[in-house]
Amino acid sequence: MTHTHDSDPTATAPDSQAAPPNESLQALASAGVSIWLDDLSRERLNSGSLEADVHAKSIVGVTTNPSIFAKAVSSADTYDAQIAQLATRGVGVEESVRMITTADVRHACDVMRPVWEASGGVDGRVSIEVDPRFARDTKATIAEARQLWWLVDRPNVMIKIPATVEGLPAIRTAISEGISVNVTLIFSLDRYREVVEAFVAGLEDAHADGKDLPSIESVASFFVSRVDSEVDSRLETGGAAPELRGKAAIANARLAFEHHEQVLASDRWATLASAGAHPQRPLWASTSVKDDAYPDTLYVDELVTAGTVNTMPESTLDAFGDHGEPGGDGGQWDTVRGTYDDARATFAALADAGIDMSDVTSQLEDEGIAKFADAWEDLLARVREQLGA
Repeated sequence: MTHTHDSDPTATAPDSQAAPPNESLQALASAGVSIWLDDLSRERLNSGSLEADVHAKSIVGVTTNPSIFAKAVSSADTYDAQIAQLATRGVGVEESVRMITTADVRHACDVMRPVWEASGGVDGRVSIEVDPRFARDTKATIAEARQLWWLVDRPNVMIKIPATVEGLPAIRTAISEGISVNVTLIFSLDRYREVVEAFVAGLEDAHADGKDLPSIESVASFFVSRVDSEVDSRLETGGAAPELRGKAAIANARLAFEHHEQVLASDRWATLASAGAHPQRPLWASTSVKDDAYPDTLYVDELVTAGTVNTMPESTLDAFGDHGEPGGDGGQWDTVRGTYDDARATFAALADAGIDMSDVTSQLEDEGIAKFADAWEDLLARVREQLGA
């Protein structure tokens, strides 16, 4: 019951002189993994780099976050003209940041539009995050999601909502209103199950309200490398089970995919699918390795299965393009399905080693929210300074 599509990443090749598609990345895409770039900047947009990479690197989507925008605004002068105009009009810093970020996302949506059309609306998506300071505020998150959806005004935008307890009802409400959602900052299996429930309930609400279900897309961004970083640190501190280093994150993600499969096999989902609903695809996020002892393509190699998204920073994307080794025989390449018992065994071994995964993922959620809120404050500070100049 996995949703498949026939998107052609070469559809937006900028010209006949474009670099040929990278074979390793093309093979990954052929295995059913949608490759999204975890980066965006006005420089990348204006130079045509994004458009070229859609063709050369099989990129079919883009994700952003406050850290990405803070870096983009501070590292190039391509925002100077817009910031000068905002300053002349006396626009405040909060609204200026919203104008700057949505302008980039709108432009990126236009670049990705041919992919969106070729994939039947599944890919060609560009994500923008609600103000991370609202992560614990349901009403503010809903209001911000509606505002961003209206402001970007492109059918292929996705609004990123954090998977906090307070974010769950916001996810359901947004989906029910026909807003496509990228649920971010998912670390635990329990929270992932709650996210899926919010998505399915939101679709049911939308269906009852007569909304067009095929137009509603969602991905669930399951963070990977940060789980290993925290678990490995605890294993090292406790001096226990060194053989479990680098194992927790992949086991965690694989068990999330098992739940995804179970949902797609349910009668409840069959009812929605018959009305044209598309599944909420698992998206592997935080896929750059944080430990140099691990292969730099670890979180790509070990999470290959059809019907998923892998969003990569450029360094990971280029690493896989350079030395990724596609597997499988006759196009059958899958490193997730059939691994669930081994993943459960890994979790049992971690528990025996004294690792409390619930505590790990709770800590990572708090840290993730704080990190994005700090990046947002940094972005505000940079724009405030430039408005003053």
